[in-house]
Amino acid sequence: MRFQDLLAYKKSFSIAMKIFEITKTFPKEETYSLTDQIRRSSRSVPATIAEAYRKRIYPKHFKSKLTDSDGENSETQVWLEFALSCKYISDSIYQELISESIEIGKLLNYMLLNPEKFGVKKE
Repeated sequence: MRFQDLLAYKKSFSIAMKIFEITKTFPKEETYSLTDQIRRSSRSVPATIAEAYRKRIYPKHFKSKLTDSDGENSETQVWLEFALSCKYISDSIYQELISESIEIGKLLNYMLLNPEKFGVKKE
């Protein structure tokens, strides 16, 4: 199995691309703050899932990387909340993205609680 086949990776990559497209409409003055931050955190989720999967022969590294990915996912939720509060996105877009992000968090949690299903050897 490739890391690209992981459901958490697919969904997190998809939301990162949606966020990239949406942030193209953000005001120019947000380029180096909100736009940059939300793009970075959302892209970090699938990137860190990929790292975790490659480190799966080391159980502690696998869990550490997945925990990092979950943290980036939570950070993305905060930036989405700012985008909503600043009226850069509609409530419906916010709800859609938050719902997807919550689902990603659940998938990451499943991976953390069931590492053996992802090729991690028992410690």
